Amino acid sequence: MAESSVKYLLEKLAAIFENDDHLLGVLFGSVREEGVYLRGEFERMKAFLRTADTLLETDQEVEVWVKQVRDVAHEAEDILDEFTLLHEHDHGHGIYGSLRTLGCCIKNVKACYRIASELKAINARIKNISEVHKRLRHKFIKAEQGPGFDSVGNTWQDLRGDALLLDKSDLVGLDEPINQLVRWLFKSSPGRKVVSLAGMGGMGKTTLAKQVYDDLEVKKHFKVCAWITVNRSLKSGEILKDMAQQLFKAMRRQVPQVIVNMDNDQLKTMIKELLQKRRYLIVLDDVWHLYEWHAIQNALPNNRCGSRIMLTTRNSDVASTTRVLSNGKTYELKPLPPLESWDLFCRKAFRQNKCPLHLEDICKDILKRCEGLPLAIVAISGVLATKDKRRIDEWDMVGRTLGAEIEGNDKLKHLRKVLSLSFNDLPYFLKSCFLYLSIFPEGHLIARMRLIRLWVAEGFIEAKEGRTLEEVADDYLHELLNRSLMQVATTTPDGRVKTCRIHDLLREIIISKSRDQNFTTIVKEKSVPAQWSDKIRRLSIHDTLQTVRPNRSVSQLRSLFMFGVRIRPSINALFPSGFRLLNVLDLHSSPLKRFPIVVVDLHFLKYLSLRDTKVKTVPRYIGKLQNLETLDLKHSNVSELPDEILKLQRLRHLLVYKHEYVSYEQFSSKNGFKVTPKIGVLQALQKLCFIEVNQDGGTIIRELGKLTQLRRLGLLKLRKADGKALCSSIEKLSNLHALSIASVKEDEIIDLQHLSSPPLLQRLYMRGRLDAIPHWIPSLPSLVRLSLKWSRLKDDPLISLRHIPNLVQLELCQVFVGDRLCFKADGFRKLKILSLDKFDELKCIHVEMGAMDCLEKLSIQRCKLLEKVPSGIEHLRKLKILEFSDMPVDLMKTIRPDGKDNWRVSHVAEVYSTYWREGGWEVYSIDSMTDGEYCPLPNNDFSHELETRWKSWK
Repeated sequence: MAESSVKYLLEKLAAIFENDDHLLGVLFGSVREEGVYLRGEFERMKAFLRTADTLLETDQEVEVWVKQVRDVAHEAEDILDEFTLLHEHDHGHGIYGSLRTLGCCIKNVKACYRIASELKAINARIKNISEVHKRLRHKFIKAEQGPGFDSVGNTWQDLRGDALLLDKSDLVGLDEPINQLVRWLFKSSPGRKVVSLAGMGGMGKTTLAKQVYDDLEVKKHFKVCAWITVNRSLKSGEILKDMAQQLFKAMRRQVPQVIVNMDNDQLKTMIKELLQKRRYLIVLDDVWHLYEWHAIQNALPNNRCGSRIMLTTRNSDVASTTRVLSNGKTYELKPLPPLESWDLFCRKAFRQNKCPLHLEDICKDILKRCEGLPLAIVAISGVLATKDKRRIDEWDMVGRTLGAEIEGNDKLKHLRKVLSLSFNDLPYFLKSCFLYLSIFPEGHLIARMRLIRLWVAEGFIEAKEGRTLEEVADDYLHELLNRSLMQVATTTPDGRVKTCRIHDLLREIIISKSRDQNFTTIVKEKSVPAQWSDKIRRLSIHDTLQTVRPNRSVSQLRSLFMFGVRIRPSINALFPSGFRLLNVLDLHSSPLKRFPIVVVDLHFLKYLSLRDTKVKTVPRYIGKLQNLETLDLKHSNVSELPDEILKLQRLRHLLVYKHEYVSYEQFSSKNGFKVTPKIGVLQALQKLCFIEVNQDGGTIIRELGKLTQLRRLGLLKLRKADGKALCSSIEKLSNLHALSIASVKEDEIIDLQHLSSPPLLQRLYMRGRLDAIPHWIPSLPSLVRLSLKWSRLKDDPLISLRHIPNLVQLELCQVFVGDRLCFKADGFRKLKILSLDKFDELKCIHVEMGAMDCLEKLSIQRCKLLEKVPSGIEHLRKLKILEFSDMPVDLMKTIRPDGKDNWRVSHVAEVYSTYWREGGWEVYSIDSMTDGEYCPLPNNDFSHELETRWKSWK
């Protein structure tokens, strides 16, 4: 973690030294001299920080040294930023501007001496830190030579051994997984297969694998079995020696003495010869990385005897890679369901007895935070088992202070160790990204793009040639997901991660680490700290009704977040001393009505979010934020931006639009913003949504062609006359992934016939009249989602659309004025979601056998003349959800034309119809049909979900 701080500091020093400004070279020469020394010392220490990071858990002396390095790096960074501010003022022009410049220079000389003095003090401290480093160097050298059997390795081995000794009475929910894995191991296939068990730490992978390994039928089936723990503290040679010794013992043969002197190649050859003609089962427990698998796999022969390798891993990339390469299987361990979690909890907390009624609510709340993680349930219920069952306050205290219990209770040491191991294994650049998740409240669904933009603004992302920082950040996110440190919460229909989350107990671990490393400070309604650190770097305020007032200056604050704050935040009152060094200001959903004036002084600000606030106007001084990269005004009341926005040359993401839930008869449901015609100067823009382009005679349209970095573009109020100019601009946007276009009015034609196929376009949304489907759409190789609304085509759109090669989701609303649609046998081969809405003349839909082979959801809405359920619907064998909304009830009866027991869609999991009636949605399920009549389901959570989804879709 300290490595990240030092890296960031060195980048700032490099930027200052590369500045050729004469003022820096002469007036600030003393600062430069101190900076040169500072840079040299930190570059020397940086080389050892990565090694030191691996010793933090076991060596307190190293931990203190790393903390000192981190703190002094932060202080040096603050001083350098103060130095940068000295010459960043805009003094204006003319005689008054010259006088202000002169006055500022005099002040700067004084400030410069102060800064040089502070840097000199920093350098004095660095000398002392360097002396300590010399004393610690032998530890770093030993660690760099390679891991061995240290105390931590032995402790971890002991803890894993506990999982191998569990009694079956301690296990719940394993019968079906055991049976599944045994079936996979026995499946008739002569080639060597790999069966992987994947899941986060504490999910029970080792326990499940051991139950399968010890199964009597498994022991009979395989002639040779060996269990190998791939300890991270072992070298590959030691693992191979262990495997060879176990194999000789399993064959009841004497272990040769020469094994101890063999090199890796000799060991692999020996193991291969032992197993070449035998059906074997090798369990590789706790494989963390692919290189560990690669170091072992060549010793295990593909002998065509039906041999199997079973491995456990926290890394889904390891599981998927070994599955693909061996044509094997992956079993993803899921959290225990509620009933089985409660059963396990009561077994441990109450010694097989029932939970007393007066403790039930408290226990269920604690269990909820375990989120079905078996190790957490066992560990925490074990702590509760020692509590007095008559003392509700003791049990309540555990629930309210679970984070502190995990940190300080020795009985939870195993749990803490298991959860921390995955964090400790991360490379330094991912550790910062993972700790950053501590800013979000418990249970918060973290939007993927919001997180990516925040990581970029914080400077966590390392640049890679040929890739944007956002693309690299997306790789970081998927790496955390692959390592089971985060979970996907929701996805888009085409499979992209939309939101993610973190297990609550993992969150408690990183909150503790963030606090120890001065990474983040969290303030909640019930836990406002009595004393604030004067070195706070990031502050996250959660769910508070009161005004939070720090007891001392937080002028070094770099990031400020507010979640669920229900009072109107006065930032000036909150932080009267200011925070001029702020990089990130996220006031998402705060009850703000005016643009915060304090922003004008935030020279280093890179990320500003006023999303979901009531802010109406953006002041002209927004142009002073020269470093701003993200301006998020989505769902605010802003409808126009000042011309000064053009000064923000580093702006990468500009989001200014608002959805409005209007009647489905209305054409427009989005409000965008008016922008200056010279928008083309913002050439760093990657996302621009949604701008109104019915002004300035097409100038804005032509300017868009200069924004060659754009990934996503949203346009409103497009006129037919501007179609050709828009095509010309889009041709220049070679990085465009998503395009959304709405015409100026319902009957205005969108003319995009002059465009060739944008090769990277993945998502296309068009709202307005079309003369014909643009010729280039069917040939889009990357298109996965297409939405067409109000097109009102005379020719069947399916004729051309069915050839789009990779289309996953298709939404059609008022697209066709004909009375018949036919889905041909060779069309829409990858389509999963199809929505047909408001086809006013449509009477018949036919699905040929072989059409839409992958379709999982079919939604038909407001087709008033449709006489029956689509013919051929029984061919859609992968269909899971069939939805009819606001359709004639009689239509549903045609779903089973041959009598009560002959369902045409018996394979479909959900079939329902929804109607809007006064008072709410009425939901009709296929299960509620009696004698050809439907009875409405109760107005429950399901119908509420449908209403929400309907509004969202609209």
